Amino acid sequence: MTIFTKIAKGEIPSWKVAESDEFYAFLDINPLAPGHTLVIPKNVEDDYIFHLDEATYAGLWAFARKVALAIKAAVPCKRVGVAVLGMEVPHTHIHLVPLQTEGDLNFRKERPVLTPDQQAGIAASILAEYEKL
Repeated sequence: MTIFTKIAKGEIPSWKVAESDEFYAFLDINPLAPGHTLVIPKNVEDDYIFHLDEATYAGLWAFARKVALAIKAAVPCKRVGVAVLGMEVPHTHIHLVPLQTEGDLNFRKERPVLTPDQQAGIAASILAEYEKL
């Protein structure tokens, strides 16, 4: 069982921003920017997004779109960037990152340090926007 599966099952705490029966979105613990969110399928642990069956693949992107709209409404940014790397955790995941510039999607840059209270506040704001959609 991957760490992301444990997070989705509530066995490891996370800052949840959205959830459905099949998908889960939560704040990255080492964000590129405030509001950096990871979107995962709950019931599939494959580490390569293109291995997903078509229904899960399409559903994951539809869920990610809704989460991105919520992030854009909750976090001041010009856009929400998308990255699919999947190299660090063997579980398909989409990164949604609030952007001011293209350089904000650089995974090698220095990352902001956010307190747990800051993360909790951001997560609550995104979740509130998600629930409006």
